[in-house]
Amino acid sequence: MSRKDSKGLFANVLGQLEASPDRGGAQRTTSPHLLKVAAGVRQIQERSELADRLLKDGGQIIEIDPEDVLDSDIPDRFASAYDAANLTELMQSMGEHGQSTPGLVRSVPGGSKPFQIVFGRRRLAAAKLLGTKFKAIARDLSDEEAVVLQGEENSNRNDLSFIERCLFAHSQEASGFGREIICKSLNTGKSHVSEMIRLANALPRDILQEIGAAPEVGRRRWIDFEAKWSGHQAPMDVARKALSKDEIRNGDSNVRFAGVFDALSGESQASDLSVNGTELVSHGLVLGQVSHGKSGSKLAFNKSVSSDFVDFVAEQIESLHDQFMQRSAR
Repeated sequence: MSRKDSKGLFANVLGQLEASPDRGGAQRTTSPHLLKVAAGVRQIQERSELADRLLKDGGQIIEIDPEDVLDSDIPDRFASAYDAANLTELMQSMGEHGQSTPGLVRSVPGGSKPFQIVFGRRRLAAAKLLGTKFKAIARDLSDEEAVVLQGEENSNRNDLSFIERCLFAHSQEASGFGREIICKSLNTGKSHVSEMIRLANALPRDILQEIGAAPEVGRRRWIDFEAKWSGHQAPMDVARKALSKDEIRNGDSNVRFAGVFDALSGESQASDLSVNGTELVSHGLVLGQVSHGKSGSKLAFNKSVSSDFVDFVAEQIESLHDQFMQRSAR
């Protein structure tokens, strides 16, 4: 099957899986299995489109010995993601059908190895474990171009967890990249990047490594987690105690997150008690509450509020703060 034909097949599959009444199609599927298939097909399609663009820009596909490839300067996953146990499905697929889409490497003149991985680290790790060559597009890239393309491929996959995105942003800043580059690599705005870096700074890296990626835990839960961590008198002791329990330590990363979160929530902290609160009301609808405590103030939206609206408010924070500072200066 040609690449052109495969693109048409991908589009047809996605169209059938995601058709909606608004588009004149059938009801969109709610089957978890079919939604997973759609996500997988979408990722293959988007990777193929990115590969096509890179090839048009002068890249070429080559086969490389995995031992000739340096690791990325900026990690975008937890190290455990490259363990054999977490690569079982990918290794089986590559063993049976070969590597379906190439990774991306850049040349490293004078380096200890001739190439450095830009994206495709899991495919590279799987090829190394299988003892096969690694297919990759080779490009000459600057540090900035490499990290933006690394992030773009991450965005296309859309399978990095929220905390992995936070650590990816934090690692970029620690390596000297500016906010403009970090925003491009994550395909998001400055307020979101600031929030991600703040969270990564506030939480100890060793605790995050023990918890892991927690793919089912989204942005709002991690914000709540950081608030409980910062408001607790001894969060490190409580977290280590929770992670030492067999039922938590032996669970997956989502279980470990929940175990530490519940442990941090278990002891009522006097500093977290609300001194007074105000409801946020719009046209008679209660959207949430603002509460003030000794450790600070908290804005909490009700579950019925759309996450898109919450994200919209977050994007306006810098502008609202600027307006407040201008008004206060008068």
